[in-house]
Amino acid sequence: MKKKWKLKFTYTQMIAFGFFMLIMLGSLLLCLPVASAKSQWTPFLDAMFTATSATCVTGLVVYDTYTHWSLFGQIIIIILIQIGGIGFMTVITMFSLVLKRNISLHERKLIMQSAGAINVGGIVALVKKVAALTFLIEGTGACLLAIRFIPERGIADGIYAAVFHSISAFCNAGFDLMGKYEEFSSLTRYPSDPIVNLTICALILIGGLGFSVWSDLGKNKLRWSRYQLHTKLVLMMSGILLIGGTILFFIFEFHATQEGMSFLERLTASLFEATTPRTAGFNTTDINALSESGSILTIVLMFIGGNPGSTAGGIKTTTLLVLIMSISATCSHSPNITVFKRKLEDTIARQAAAIVSIYMIAILAASLVICAIEPINLRQVLFETVSAAGTVGLTTGITPGLSALSKCIIMFLMFGGRVGGLSLALVLSEKRVHVPIERPLEKIMIG
Repeated sequence: MKKKWKLKFTYTQMIAFGFFMLIMLGSLLLCLPVASAKSQWTPFLDAMFTATSATCVTGLVVYDTYTHWSLFGQIIIIILIQIGGIGFMTVITMFSLVLKRNISLHERKLIMQSAGAINVGGIVALVKKVAALTFLIEGTGACLLAIRFIPERGIADGIYAAVFHSISAFCNAGFDLMGKYEEFSSLTRYPSDPIVNLTICALILIGGLGFSVWSDLGKNKLRWSRYQLHTKLVLMMSGILLIGGTILFFIFEFHATQEGMSFLERLTASLFEATTPRTAGFNTTDINALSESGSILTIVLMFIGGNPGSTAGGIKTTTLLVLIMSISATCSHSPNITVFKRKLEDTIARQAAAIVSIYMIAILAASLVICAIEPINLRQVLFETVSAAGTVGLTTGITPGLSALSKCIIMFLMFGGRVGGLSLALVLSEKRVHVPIERPLEKIMIG
């Protein structure tokens, strides 16, 4: 009797494999001459780097998006950004609903993992809301950006640029088409433009909230007491990081990148600088011109990132909060981690510590290797690796000149950052059954 071999994958492994296959497909398409503005073949490694950056909604590039890629290539990039941003399982579900096909329990669990939902109940309804809100928000953002872009670029190119930047901002990607004016310039043409700055900021923040938070806000409106604990934590941490970051950038960049600006212009620039490191990747000021304090603050914000279940990357805001609350509980000799009069699971602190540790180890290891093989200073390398791991896309300009090995390292960081540090570790590990065995207890010294 023949044995049937069946590969068994966890949901996390299937999500990671799906992202990988999407990257491979995007890489093959971007290699083609039709994807290049000069109708030439693009080296596979560079095409793969671009596809990885787009799918993982990062924004680090080896070529200027406007000057190197043709319209076909740019459309491939924005499709990868859209699918990578809202999750490929969400997109597949949307097509299934259009075709009126039933969604199985297995598929619902995959969607739950992909969309970052807390439970499987009502997941299809959540996907419908995600799809509707995504197109509504991106459409509104495009209309607002068109007010600025159409007078500058003409009707057709202005509308196209508005749609491209709206999708890129909402998905926290950071890809831009400003190479028309200057290569790799991002949004430096608009350091204090209220329409561009506020619209992009709003899109980044909304995209970075998370799909389950959208659902909770839509259901309970402004009734704080009815929000889920997750929603409360996300809103609280987002507010603290946004307001605190804006104030600190206002102080740090007062005599640096903001010199000569009016109070309102400084405030607008500070708000943008506090928003974009939360995994968006757009910049309205030269990154290399930031003060030392501003650079450190940017790296910290890139490391923290956005919120779970959103288009953002980083260790996530709730991870940071759990870690802080865990430290507080340890210092106060409290047996439980409590927040908003709710007790958190005992395992959540270990998970938070694992996520932060994995990110830090990956960033430090990557920085060490890149510093060893590239003639680049540590500050620039650290900035780039944190940007990649946090799927941010801000850069000091070193990406295009990196060697093949360094590009592969950056790609691995981007992929790990999008899938999630802990998730990637689970993907790479074998599924084992843990037998409960009591081991002898012994004490050690730490700290």
